This record gives sequence, C-alpha cells and structure tokens, in this order.
Amino acid sequence: MADLRTVAVATSMVFTLGFVCFTQPGFAQQPDSSLSGEALKKLSIEQLMNLQVTSVSKRPERLSQTASAIQVITQEDIRRSGASSLAEALRLATNLQVAQVDSRQWAISARGFNSTTANKLLVLIDGRTVYTPLFSGVFWDVQEVPLQDIDRIEVISGPGATLWGANAVNGVINVITKDAKDTQGLLLSGGGGTEQHGFGTVRYGAALGSRVRARIYGRGFDRDATMRTNGQDAADDWYLGQGGFRMDWEASSASRATLQGDLYDGRISQPSPGADIAVSGGNVTAKWSRTISGKSSLAGQLYYDRTHRDIPGLFAEDLDTYDVDLQHGTRLGARHDVVWGLGYRLINDRIVNSSFLAFLPAHVARQWFTGFVQDEIALVPNRLHVALGTKIEHNDYTGFEIQPSGRVNWRLSPSGTLWAAVSRALRTPSRIDRELFARVSADSFLAGGPGFHSEEELAYELGYRHQQGSLALSVATFYSRYHGLRSLEQVYVNPLAPDTVVIGNGQDGESYGAELTADYRVTDRWRLRAGYTELRVRVWPNPGSTDMSRGATESQAPDRQFFLLSSVDLPAHLGLAAWFRAIDDINNQVVPAYAELNVTLTWRPTSKVECSLVGQNLLHSRHREFGAAASPTRRDIQRGVYGAVAWRF
Repeated sequence: MADLRTVAVATSMVFTLGFVCFTQPGFAQQPDSSLSGEALKKLSIEQLMNLQVTSVSKRPERLSQTASAIQVITQEDIRRSGASSLAEALRLATNLQVAQVDSRQWAISARGFNSTTANKLLVLIDGRTVYTPLFSGVFWDVQEVPLQDIDRIEVISGPGATLWGANAVNGVINVITKDAKDTQGLLLSGGGGTEQHGFGTVRYGAALGSRVRARIYGRGFDRDATMRTNGQDAADDWYLGQGGFRMDWEASSASRATLQGDLYDGRISQPSPGADIAVSGGNVTAKWSRTISGKSSLAGQLYYDRTHRDIPGLFAEDLDTYDVDLQHGTRLGARHDVVWGLGYRLINDRIVNSSFLAFLPAHVARQWFTGFVQDEIALVPNRLHVALGTKIEHNDYTGFEIQPSGRVNWRLSPSGTLWAAVSRALRTPSRIDRELFARVSADSFLAGGPGFHSEEELAYELGYRHQQGSLALSVATFYSRYHGLRSLEQVYVNPLAPDTVVIGNGQDGESYGAELTADYRVTDRWRLRAGYTELRVRVWPNPGSTDMSRGATESQAPDRQFFLLSSVDLPAHLGLAAWFRAIDDINNQVVPAYAELNVTLTWRPTSKVECSLVGQNLLHSRHREFGAAASPTRRDIQRGVYGAVAWRF
C-alpha cells in the first residue's frame, strides 16, 4: 500500500509566469479587506462570533448560531501566523489533522482517516471543487491560493454531504477570496529565507467603469528540499509560477456577476535519476446571483478546470472538469427557509500508463447529476430551529445515492447555543478503487475491485457554544459509524502465493471524540486562541475479509492535539505572534509525538509598508510528521526562517 500512496500522491508544483518576483503567500502584506487587518483586529469577540458564514447551510448565517462544528480562519489570522501556503494555513483550524509529508505534500483530514490520499474531506475554492477522480481527494501541491487574497476559510468538521454531496464525509473546507473592490491599487511583496529561498507577489486592482472592479496577480516561489531520516538531502526541492485575475460586476443593487481564473506551471525535483515531475493547469469560473425579492434569491455557477501531471516513468494525467450549479433560496411563510439546487459535473480523464502502473481503461468520461433541498424550520423563532434536508446524486459507478441529515439549533440563552445533528454521508468510488492495475512484484498485482461500492458513514454530533464578554468557548462531540471501508483482499490464483490483491469494501469502523476551542481577548491589543482535539478511530475486518490491517493504511491520525496562538500589538508599530502546537504520536506509523513553535515579528512603519520576520519549527532542528517507519519516502521537516517586505500603493 505504500507503493499505492506514492503513486497517487507523487505530485508536483508549478512555475512560469513572467513576473520578476517570487511569492510570499500571506504574512507580509498590507491588509485590504474592510474586515481584514486594522478593522478585524479591533473587532470584539462578540463581533467575531457574529461574522457570517455560508458553508453550513449555503446561505449567510451567524457563526455563533450554526448547527455544526465550524471554525473560521480570517485574513488577520493567516497574516499573523506566518503561514506560507494554503495547507500550512489550515493548521489554524484546530478541528483538522494537518501533517507535512515533504517539501510540497501534505496529509490533511478531519476526524481521522488521514493519509496522503485522504478521501473523506471536500475542499472548495470560491465554489470550485478541488477534486481528483484518481483517489477522491486533493493534490495539495497545486492548491497555491495567494494568501493575501483570501478573505476567510470556513472549516467544517463532520458531514456536509446533504448540501455539498459525496466525499463531504468527515469535513468541508471552503476557501473564500476577497471581492475585487477590496484589492484595489498595487501590491508588491517578496522575501526569502532558509527553507523558502525566494518568493514574491505582484497584484494590481483597478476600476473598469463605475460598476466593475478587477484585479490581476502574478506570483512565484522556490522552496528547498526536505531531509531524509538519515540526514541526507531528499532532493525534492521545487518551484512554481502562477497568475490569475478576478472581475466583479455590480450590475444593479439586486444582481451581480463574477469572472475569475488562474494559470500555473512548475517542476519538482525527484531523488531518483530522470526528468523532474511536471504539473500545469488552469481554471475559469463564472458566477451570477440575483435577489428576486426580500424572500427569494437565485444563484448560478459554471466552471472549467484543467490539470496536467507527468511523473516520468510512472504515469501522466490530463484531467478536464466541467461543472454547473443552480441554487434557489426562498422563505415560505414566517417559519420556513428553503434552499434547493441542481448540479451537473463531467470529467474527462486521460492517463498515460506505464509498465508499472495503469488505469484501465486509460480514458474515461464520467458524469454526476445532483439535486438537494433543505428546509430550516423556526419552531420557536430566534430560539429553536430544525433543519431537514437531503442530497440525491447519480454517478456512473453506483447509480443513485441519497444522503439525508437533520440538525437542531437551540438557543438556550443570549450567550449559549446547543446544537445536534444526525447525518448520512458517502464516499463514492474513485478510479483507484475500480480501475487501478499496479505491478507489486514479478508475479503479484494490485487491482481495483469492479464491485467496489460507496463507503457509508452515519454520524451523530452534539455541540455547545458559549460567548460572553471577551471569551468564546465551543465544544463539539461526535460518534461516527462506517460501513464498507476500503480494504485490500488477497485473491489466491496460484495456490502457492497470493498473485493478486483486489480493492474491496471489507472493513467497518467507528470514530468518536471531542473538539474544544477557546478565544479570549485579554486586552484590546492581546488575543489568545486555543484548541484541543481528542480522537479515537477503530477499524475492523468484516467476516470473510483477508485484510487484517485494521485501517492502518486508511487512518493515520494522532489521538490528541493541542494548539495555542497568542498575538499582541506592541508599541512602535510592532506586532508579535507565537503559534504553539503539540501533536500526539501516530501509532500505526511509529511517528513520535512532537511540539513546535512558530514566531512572527512584524513592523509597520507606515500604513503602506510592512516588514516581517518569521521563524518556523523553532523548537527542533528537524522533526518528522508523517510516513511509515520503513518507507523510503519518509521525510524530516526542518527549522526555517524567512523575512518579507510588502508595499501597497
């Protein structure tokens, strides 16, 4: 299975865009949004809890009143953390399990079932699903969103399948970038350091008439290699170039449209002889929304996404994705808020197979048809709400699938809210599950199972939020039961040896635990955030299964983790942030527990210039976060320091 993970996630990153700088995603930039930077720093805890989120019910609602385990990463959080990539910024969501694998690969999941090919977490960037049909997961190396342009990241732990569909099993990540009107003018940022050799961003925003605002950007970076466990260079350094645009048109007070897109290209070094790994791609998204009346609204979205990945000697892929969605929301009477929608997706996936690895057939076109409806009922207005809904999907692998849910939100007092949920979610088959053919040895093979069906989860959640004065607390408890988890079944064609291992649904499992978060504004200048997660995952074989791994290849997550972020504004236009994390060991990988500290010092001599110095992983010269003990791809993550400067004109 180690070979399978290497194949599915042997990834690359990108370069080539004709801008002189290399990118600094996120920390050293002038805040642009009205709810970022100076404005966001001045918000009270109560105002922060009243920020509107859209990922839980596909309509705006207050963070403090959502019936879900949701956390929001703001632009100010990212800026102060010193994060240098989207994946690293996701560490700020304490309800996620985030581990760096090597210089560009990450293992990210929620509520367990983490691996380099994690397949139970749905990720969206401005409504565009970041998804590969190869393994139903995310290639994190090509999700290089400019952190300066992110408005917020909404992170849900727990099922979101009723609204978002298959693969939103254990969580949803929704990355929302800023409106073009909030990024006007010229931004230049750049810098470098030990692990990040060079980076920079150029962005320009302007008005195109009285109702249209636009921005364009270019960025790039060069990152150093990680280290092997024996202390040798891992030769996985890489570089990337990326550019894009966004236009927002306020057609009227009731109607607006957005057009945005990105292009990227790059190379990743390989430790073995031969050519570098190459990746490239681009996307374009068009959105339209209209407020029909005070009780009704309509929205539509269309996007096209193309990715290319070439791993010399292993495989190459060209993937085209076409997606269209329509959503309507309306209020029926005084008690019902109904939202419903329809969607269609087409993927065109072409693989260049090798003698070692193949997907059969090499070229496939797959379709998804979806529809959902959810009704939020105000049983007691402003006190007790119930949301009932379901998602109906049809895919080319398993036909029709239904994913219902029910949620209750009970406001016990002005400061306390109790919520509960029951949900059914599915992880539909990927190409690996059905169509993979890999040579393990001269007479042994790993093959997809033609009868592989959807993995099923039934989840129960109970949570409570409390906000009073300068303190906000949240706790979410959960229990999930899984049926038909992926297994590796031995098929004895030759009586002397297992010739073939077939992917099947031979395992069941469960996960349970609790997620606690606290946010405390000590003074107007000093803020503390803390998070703690307790998690247990248990997987067992069903009768007749030959897979005795008990989920070792499917769930690689620590039992507990703790985070603490302290940020303070100092005199002389200085700012200091310290970000501590303590991660328990991963038993089935023999990855030891570790603790690390990031520290960021900023200086803003004027409102248009900011300098920053960031130290990452300061407690150890190197540590490991992921990877089986015997794996040749296991890497150590090193201490790093970088400096950055940003100007805004």
